[in-house]
Amino acid sequence: MSNIIHPTAIVSSSVQLGDNVVIGPYAVVEGAVTLADNVEVGAHAILSGWTTVGKGTIIFPHAAVGSDPQDKKYKRGEKTFLEIGENNVFREFVTINRGTVEGGGVTRIGSNNLLMAYAHVAHDCTVGNDCVLANVTTLAGHVKVEDRVVIGGLSAVHQFVQVGKMSMVGGCSRVTQDVPPYSLCNGVPALIYGLNAVGLKRAGMPVSSLRILKQAFRIFFHSGLAKPTAIERIEKEIELVDEVRHLLEFARASERGMCASVKNGTETAE
Repeated sequence: MSNIIHPTAIVSSSVQLGDNVVIGPYAVVEGAVTLADNVEVGAHAILSGWTTVGKGTIIFPHAAVGSDPQDKKYKRGEKTFLEIGENNVFREFVTINRGTVEGGGVTRIGSNNLLMAYAHVAHDCTVGNDCVLANVTTLAGHVKVEDRVVIGGLSAVHQFVQVGKMSMVGGCSRVTQDVPPYSLCNGVPALIYGLNAVGLKRAGMPVSSLRILKQAFRIFFHSGLAKPTAIERIEKEIELVDEVRHLLEFARASERGMCASVKNGTETAE
């Protein structure tokens, strides 16, 4: 099957197309864009800049993918990149910006993600695999979202925040500190409500690992211990399964501090 490009679409000669690419009416694909096999670009969508889109990704109408960063330090024409994996779905009016030179130059999105209508991924962000960003989710610059994260609609994530693996952020949340992996958080500001037990069960996490994670969460968020002391206690008292190791690595690397526990409204593990 050959590519299907609507006669009203504008596709620059510099664009590289794989096989079975579909580009809809009035779409614009310009600059150094590369579209892999089976990519679909909806009507009126705009793809620009040094942007690579992986196989099977579907970009719905009016999305803007690969546009200049919304950053005053960015100088028009700087060569920065957007790298997108395979089998993503970007719904209507999604906006994704390229990186900035000062921020490393690359915005990255993994594979099998769903970005619902009006979601925004700013410059220098990293989004992992199998994530869901619901309607009007906003990631500020330099945000890192690990794998299998769900962020509810109308939520905003502050710049440089990290959102840990398999966590869930409730809708309309304001996330100004790091969200630990496997957690459930919600609110303005976002607070930790405990383990994302339902999501972890659906993902097939063993019951034994869930039980151990619950023990680690109790020490981290309900013991009143400072972060170094909580980490030390967990290492001594809790079986260090892979999930607990990742939680501890995430906590050690956190520069903004992790979201507070809903129990007392203060960050108990800092």
